[in-house]
Amino acid sequence: MTTLLAQADTTVGNPAANIGIFALFVAVTLYIVIRASKKNATAAEFFTAGRSFTGPQNGIAISGDYLSAASFLGIAGAIAVYGYDGFLYSIGFLVAWLVALLLVAELLRNAGKFTMADVLSFRLKQRPVRLAAATTTLAVCLFYLLAQMAGAGGLVALLLNVTSDFGQAVVIAVVGLLMIVYVLIGGMKGTTWVQIIKAVLLIGGAALMTVWVLGKFGANFSEILGAAQSAVSGSSSEAVAARDVLAPGAQYGASLTSQINFISLALALVLGTAGLPHVLMRFYTVPTAKEARRSVVWAIALIGAFYLFTLALGYGAAALVGPDTILAAPGGQNAAAPLLAFELGGVILLGIISAVAFATILAVVAGLTITAATSFAHDIYASVLKSHRVTEAEQVRVSRITVVVLGVLSIGLGILAAEQNIAFLVALAFAVAAAANLPTIIYSLYWPRFNTRGALWSMYGGLISTILLIVFSPAVSGSKTAMLPNVDFAWFPLANPGIVSIPLAFLLGIVGTLSSPDRGDPDINAEFEVRSLTGVGAEKAVAH
Repeated sequence: MTTLLAQADTTVGNPAANIGIFALFVAVTLYIVIRASKKNATAAEFFTAGRSFTGPQNGIAISGDYLSAASFLGIAGAIAVYGYDGFLYSIGFLVAWLVALLLVAELLRNAGKFTMADVLSFRLKQRPVRLAAATTTLAVCLFYLLAQMAGAGGLVALLLNVTSDFGQAVVIAVVGLLMIVYVLIGGMKGTTWVQIIKAVLLIGGAALMTVWVLGKFGANFSEILGAAQSAVSGSSSEAVAARDVLAPGAQYGASLTSQINFISLALALVLGTAGLPHVLMRFYTVPTAKEARRSVVWAIALIGAFYLFTLALGYGAAALVGPDTILAAPGGQNAAAPLLAFELGGVILLGIISAVAFATILAVVAGLTITAATSFAHDIYASVLKSHRVTEAEQVRVSRITVVVLGVLSIGLGILAAEQNIAFLVALAFAVAAAANLPTIIYSLYWPRFNTRGALWSMYGGLISTILLIVFSPAVSGSKTAMLPNVDFAWFPLANPGIVSIPLAFLLGIVGTLSSPDRGDPDINAEFEVRSLTGVGAEKAVAH
């Protein structure tokens, strides 16, 4: 059976079953979104669901927002092909939540109302800081959206045997249109319920497959590891057969550059999570700071469990399916989890897992869209353009228009990027979040001397340096896996610029602050400190 799966012109499983299960998920979630959308008139209801979710509910939604298709398909595939080095992604993504829990979650929820810019601009000059924060938010969301939309096209090639450019474009358009419908109808409340359902399905499906894999080997994980190493050693590819998937170095470590590149990527992943605007915005959907902390604890538990499952899924796929079959299948490494599902449970389990993968993309793009639309409506339109002289109904209307525009834009760009290397888009989103957002968040929350110049230098400096270094890196040109493989203008040796741009952004925040005589208003600084520590006044609009 696995031999058949390796043929590029053979579909994986039954496309009709895959589509049917996915259609059932869409029907159920649309019904829930419509039911949840009855109260969506005010800005608080549309943007933050009226702060009506409990800590556990929001924690499940956060895990649904965070666990993208890249986590499910990409990491399992990386472990199946590279072993230990692939699991390092799981460790990085999980450790990142400790930064969010210990440094950001509670204070951010207390100090803000709708968006990250509420916190960053509280003590500083409203218009320039909000504009900068909204710019970085839109940049992160757009690159993340591109990766998810392009990923939808690639996933279809494997699961539905739709390999034509037109077919992939249709699927990307369908995902985009569904995303627009979910957000327009449901707002944050509807989007949150979609993410909760998706998280339960994704983590439940991964748990089921993990138990199944363990059952195949008598619940002995050492047997799985041994079988995986044997399968890799027996590969027909000399490069694959030479790998030791139980030790570090199969993917990183071949050279000093690759080792530094891994450290750079790890920095971006670990620090970027605490600066991802669509994750930070989830803290505003709970009523108290205590619930915000509970949200992150629940998220850490669920995400941690999921990443442990990827260890069994990755090595299980190597052992039961084999690296040659995985690499030969449409989708390459990303085929590991679907191929393992087909190996374990046939068409039915594959249909469920493929529907979960589609649902994963749908839920993540919905969360990104509501975040970007909220940032534009609240930070740029209401605060910068209208100087807070705007009704809540008008903010919601502008946000809905932004959803449509952003949805159409992401569909078009996703279609254009469908055949391109999308890994650098994900890395860019995390790198931008880590460099442009996190330093300013940390300084705003913990450094009373921090001022407007420091914030602007840090945000724009982090954003510009990250994008410039990525553009001139091997991720874009000069290598076979680059986005533009036929040209070479790469002079920066690392695929991810985190090791340079993140410290640079922190440094720019310090230099900008100390070079400016602005020390802020002591009364506002005192108010911000009380508010961030206690949450007093968090429901009021921010209009200093």
